[in-house]
Amino acid sequence: MVERLPCPDGLRLLLTPNRSLSWRGNVGVWLCLFALSAAIATGFSLAGAWVIVPFAGLELIALAAGVYLTARACQRQEVLSVEGDDIHLAKGRLRKQEEWTLPRRYARLKIDLPAHPFTPPRLALAYRGNEVSLGTFLNMEDTEQLIALLENKGLLIERKEPDADIGLWF
Repeated sequence: MVERLPCPDGLRLLLTPNRSLSWRGNVGVWLCLFALSAAIATGFSLAGAWVIVPFAGLELIALAAGVYLTARACQRQEVLSVEGDDIHLAKGRLRKQEEWTLPRRYARLKIDLPAHPFTPPRLALAYRGNEVSLGTFLNMEDTEQLIALLENKGLLIERKEPDADIGLWF
């Protein structure tokens, strides 16, 4: 998701993954599945198939771990600022963990176009041989929106076509 933040003399964007549910919503779905699984496991154990109970517990633990890891990964965010002569990028999960400042005049946006038409292009900010990935979690529409915003702001764009694959899978 690309969201414009207020910035009086430049462009400031907040990049986040699309989130279908909040943490509370994820827990609610897990609790509903827990209740359903517990009812089924109880019915089978009362019928004499008590072996179902540990497997139902393992299934719920695996599901809880998957929900937690997915919700945690969806908390990533990047703040991209184009102000004056600098491009500033900050990345983190709940707080700023990494940041870069690049001179706007010499930095460029590298776009690696995908071989498959339904895959979003890879974006990176490049300066003097160093590259910083940008918006790896964005979908196709959000990536195109980000490219258009940065192009309108006057950032140099470098597009790279995919390599031709010769082999069994085209």
